[in-house]
Amino acid sequence: MSLAKREALSHLDWLEAEAIHVLREVAGQCSNPVLLFSGGKDSICLLRLAEKAFRPARFPFPLLHVDTGHNYPEVVAFRDRRAAELGERLVVRSVEDSIRAGKVVLSHPLEPRNRHQSVTLLDAIAEFGFDACIGGARRDEEKARAKERIFSFRDEFGQWDPKHQRPELWSLYNARIHKGENIRAFPISNWTELDVWQYVAREGLELPSIYFAHRRPVVRRGAALMPVTELTPPRAGEVVEELSVRFRTVGDITCTAPVESTAATVEAIVAETAVTTVTERGATRLDDQTSDASMEQRKKEGYF
Repeated sequence: MSLAKREALSHLDWLEAEAIHVLREVAGQCSNPVLLFSGGKDSICLLRLAEKAFRPARFPFPLLHVDTGHNYPEVVAFRDRRAAELGERLVVRSVEDSIRAGKVVLSHPLEPRNRHQSVTLLDAIAEFGFDACIGGARRDEEKARAKERIFSFRDEFGQWDPKHQRPELWSLYNARIHKGENIRAFPISNWTELDVWQYVAREGLELPSIYFAHRRPVVRRGAALMPVTELTPPRAGEVVEELSVRFRTVGDITCTAPVESTAATVEAIVAETAVTTVTERGATRLDDQTSDASMEQRKKEGYF
C-alpha cells in the first residue's frame, strides 16, 4: 500500500481492518467457532464486520446468544429479526434452562442473572463442541477487559488466568488448544464506545429502539436510574418519574440502567458520547459495581 493511501485511511478504517483480520484468523485457525450475538450494539457491529470478512459466502460460524430470560423484549425481537435477515443460524440457550436443571441457584427470584450466564455458556460450548467464541468486548468497557488479549485462552474449565496470557507480538495470534479448551476472540478489543457509535453512523446500522432517547418511567436509586418494570418495581419511598432516557448498554433488566438523555439520533449520540466522562458500564451496569460479582471474577469463572 502506498504512503498516500495509508495516510488516507481513517481510524475507523484501521480498526475495521484489524477486526476483519481477527475474524479471519479465528475462522482459519479454529475448527468450530461461534459468534456471540445478543442484539446489542457491539455485537451488531461484529455482524457487519463478519459480512465484510466473509460475504458473499455464509459466515463460517453460527450465532449464539446466552439469554438471561430477563432481557429487554425490544432487544430480543431485534436479535431474532437480524439473524433471519442475514440468513444465519442463531442458537439460543437460556439461564432459565440452567435454573431448571439445578445448575444455577438464585438467592432470590429477581437476582440479576448476568453473572450466571457463565454456567449456560460453558454448557453450550460443551454441547456443540465450540472451540472459539467471538465476542464484542472492548477495552474501555471495564478495567478487567483491558487486561485481556485479543485471543484469550480458557482452560478446560472455562477459566481465564490474567497472569498467564499468550503474547501477541506483531498481531500474531495463537489459537492452539487441546480438546476441551477454548479461545475467546475479541475483534473490537481496541475500539471505544465512541468508535462503535461512529461506525454505526458510517455503516448506517440499525439498532434496537431503546438505544435512542424515549420516555420511560424510572426511579432514582443511588446515582443510577432504574426502569420501572415487573422485574424492577419501585421500592418503598421511591418516587416514579417519567424521563427522557436511553440505554448505553443492554443486558439483564434487573441490573441495566438507562441514562437521562435527549439524543434520539445516532449523530446526537456520537456528540453526547464524545463529551461524557463516565464509562459505559460504570454508569449503567449495576452488577459491575459490586465486588462479589466483579467482571474479573466472572471472567475467571468462564464469562465472556
